[in-house]
Amino acid sequence: MVGLMSGTSLDGIAAAVVRFSDRDKGGVSAELIGFTQREYERTTRERLAAALTGATPSEYCRLNFDLGEWLAEAALAAVAEAGLSRGEIAAVASHGQSIWHEPGHSTWQLGEAAVIAERTGIAVVNDFRVRDMAAGGQGAPLVPIADAMLFASPDKWRALQNIGGIGNVSVVPPGGDVDGVRAFDTGPGVGVIDKVTRALRPDLPYDVDGRLAAAGKPVESVVKELLTDPYFSSEPPKSTGPELFSPVYAERLTDMCRAKGSCSDEDIIATAVLLTARSIADAYRRFIPEPVSEVVISGGGAKNPALHSALSREVAPLPVRTFDEVFFDGEAKEAVAFALMGYLHLQGRPGNVRRATGARGPRILGKLTPP
Repeated sequence: MVGLMSGTSLDGIAAAVVRFSDRDKGGVSAELIGFTQREYERTTRERLAAALTGATPSEYCRLNFDLGEWLAEAALAAVAEAGLSRGEIAAVASHGQSIWHEPGHSTWQLGEAAVIAERTGIAVVNDFRVRDMAAGGQGAPLVPIADAMLFASPDKWRALQNIGGIGNVSVVPPGGDVDGVRAFDTGPGVGVIDKVTRALRPDLPYDVDGRLAAAGKPVESVVKELLTDPYFSSEPPKSTGPELFSPVYAERLTDMCRAKGSCSDEDIIATAVLLTARSIADAYRRFIPEPVSEVVISGGGAKNPALHSALSREVAPLPVRTFDEVFFDGEAKEAVAFALMGYLHLQGRPGNVRRATGARGPRILGKLTPP
């Protein structure tokens, strides 16, 4: 299987080639045999960012097909990197690019499956979120099925915290019993940090290595005020996206910092970092009664030393480990997760976790486009 992920951080496409094997009692094991990343060019990122705040029908249509081309290229690059032929791949599982996600109503991901199938000659499974939402779920988070089946600890509760554009956590019991998993979106991941950074430093795609945040001092009062948003206190299951944590939200954070006095760019970026770290820690205190023993972080935020340090301080005494330390490159995790969902689709098995999304029951996720 090939898993494709293009997240809300708008940094690029992750493509993973994964070999799955069935185990006893419905279990699955996964071997990552190829992984590649393709960063978006600045003009591509700007097109995607503009689409999140409103575009013309023609631009949405063009983006849908262009994304299909880019996703197909990433899939083929990953297959080549793994040293495999197209005929050895069962299917490509593509998350696509989220353009709109409105819990309780609808969701929309671009990246035309027919284009991927034509360019690769491989079957495609995509559009994973809609069936869960049709069944009364939030359509997110979906990664908990992989957290349970592939990344559970054998003997302790584990919090698997993804820090992509949005932050989400899976609380996984020992052994990974799916019925015991809970998951929800904690709030912003690196999305707000990146938006603030790009607005203040247009020459940068993000705060490289967290250097700007590390040189700044966060404005505590701004973080405290932002955390009064109703999303943070609402009970799980819940999900969110760039509709809430938007460029307007990032601009508001910047303005609030400026209003406090002489705030440097570094101080503002450090404030965005603290907002993410504290929102995660606050969510743990409010909504995770399980005896979690460790936090394992993945996604782009796990590569940001300033955010890693801030989160470690906020959730202490819980230890914070990177996904890379425990498994494999954390940047591949979500692509692997969607590869698993594609694998489950082909087997006719559910891909959602009801306690995570709030759906009425387990559902087979995704739509199949033949090669």
